[in-house]
Amino acid sequence: MAVGFGIVGCGMIANFHAEAIAHIRGAKLVGCFSVPFASAERFAAERNCTPYEKLADMLANPEIDIVTICTPSGAHMEPAVQAANAGKHVIVEKPLEITLKRCDAIINACDKNNVKLGAIMPSRFGEANLALKKAIENGRFGTLTLGDSFVKWWRTQDYYDSGGWRGTWKMDGGGAYMNQAIHNVDLIYWFMGDVASVSAVTGTLAHERIEVEDTGVAAIQFANGAVGTITATTSAWPGFMKKTEIHGTAGSVIVEQDDILHWEFAKSRANDAKVIEKFSQKAGNSGGASDPKAISFTGHMEQFKEFIKAIETDTTPRVDGREGRKSVEIILAIYKSAWTGKRVELPLKSDPKIPKQKE
Repeated sequence: MAVGFGIVGCGMIANFHAEAIAHIRGAKLVGCFSVPFASAERFAAERNCTPYEKLADMLANPEIDIVTICTPSGAHMEPAVQAANAGKHVIVEKPLEITLKRCDAIINACDKNNVKLGAIMPSRFGEANLALKKAIENGRFGTLTLGDSFVKWWRTQDYYDSGGWRGTWKMDGGGAYMNQAIHNVDLIYWFMGDVASVSAVTGTLAHERIEVEDTGVAAIQFANGAVGTITATTSAWPGFMKKTEIHGTAGSVIVEQDDILHWEFAKSRANDAKVIEKFSQKAGNSGGASDPKAISFTGHMEQFKEFIKAIETDTTPRVDGREGRKSVEIILAIYKSAWTGKRVELPLKSDPKIPKQKE
């Protein structure tokens, strides 16, 4: 079936959504909406779609089946809920939202209107990560013992100064964890299972005029008894590719960006050599380590394709709203621990309150 898309918010990330849609057979970008309207007009001219001055007018177009939300992080809820109420399926760029309350409002609106909800986590659709996930599901690690994630990126001061919303609690919802490392937070939970508790320290060490953290380390206790760490920073010049390391009593795998650096199990299998050969080639880009535009649209494309299939088969998307909520909850627990100096247990009963000096 032909699937029509509408995009809300025409900033940088919207280009990746548009590019993903353009590479899916049977998908078409129908319209876009942004504030100011001039942004939508420019985007529409570049992407050959219709710009809308009012979101309600775009949502009234019957040719649009799916609406993707590309607004600043703290402004996802309102258009997502409006789209769901209009009967459109909804895909929200990461993070789903910046508080659990706002995440739940999106989830509830989509449930109420019986529409699908997806949260953008393209790292789950990378082939190397899928191979690692399959190895875990097949029990090849024995008992999982340690899961570590590292996002050691670099962002210039100009990056934070380029938009009034960047680096603010109100619209960004956080810094290196909420904005950059959230993909690896999602991966580490996806690989290791639910998080039971976190203990963290964070700081703002390399940037000025921002409210949020640019550096942090979190110690994780998983529900299955394993432990791990999540390191996140935008203060590590010149920026390094993100890395995930999974260890168990019978195996270890290290993935850097989209490459496998180490793949070894106590009981080898015939296809292990093929896996190593296939994923040992260096990725062609930096994965956004120092430039937020230096990412590929292919992860978005694969996630959009899977989302369309979920609509056609009336199944749950791989990363639905509830899955997208979990990475936000883990990050909020990390912030709460850093603010209070105490270990924080999950699930959270409510959104942590930002200390006054942090507001």
